[in-house]
Amino acid sequence: MAPRAARRPSKKALKERAARISPLLAEEYPGTAKELCALHHRGAFQLLCATILSAQCTDERVNMVTPELFRRYRGPRQLAAADRAELEELIRSTGFFRSKASHLIGMSQGLIERFGPRPADFPTSMEDLTSLPGVGRKTANVVRSVALGLPGLPVDTHVLRVSRLLGLTTQTDAVKVETDLCALFPEEQWGALSLRLILHGRRVCIARRPRCTECVLAELCPSAQLGDTIGPRRTPAVGNPTVTNRRRPQNAATPRSTPR
Repeated sequence: MAPRAARRPSKKALKERAARISPLLAEEYPGTAKELCALHHRGAFQLLCATILSAQCTDERVNMVTPELFRRYRGPRQLAAADRAELEELIRSTGFFRSKASHLIGMSQGLIERFGPRPADFPTSMEDLTSLPGVGRKTANVVRSVALGLPGLPVDTHVLRVSRLLGLTTQTDAVKVETDLCALFPEEQWGALSLRLILHGRRVCIARRPRCTECVLAELCPSAQLGDTIGPRRTPAVGNPTVTNRRRPQNAATPRSTPR
């Protein structure tokens, strides 16, 4: 007879687990969502452009491209009128440059036509943001939580994988994972929580070789009890997308905010 499947924890138990996970991650990866975000930007429009460019590309590469991009195109009005061939050449190194150029131009045109070119006109709702070309739910959540200071919990592959390993969700669809996590954590934590899970997934909870013996969440993680997942010490990965790659040393003071 096949073994009976493990019982899913109650909502109360999951909330209690989430309440213990959150401060441990915050201590391990301190900072606000704005401080943890690795994409260099000034304002919501620049972050939106950078996030569109970050698809299938490292933050380091995006940060090499955006200074010249923002110098040539200071806002949506200039980017909406960009020469497509010139823009494609400028962002070529980020990959998928043709579709990204189309998204950047279309997004800028949508901003001007439907909302206005001024920073004060920038849309804030999920519905308005996702109506723009090239802007999906994850991108909108990044902009809302980092640049606008609004509730938003971006779910990428790391957030999905780590939250499943922690037993916080059983879903495999990003939107459903977002819904589960939002029900467990206070909305003021959503943006930073997402970035901390990404950091943890890149540096400790590595997909192929999780470092469970070094994980601050091991006692709370159902998956850490599996002996074959525990591996030797490993050098942290570099080139972490969407978040800063810094980790506060033990006993070190929390770093001050660095303007992006």
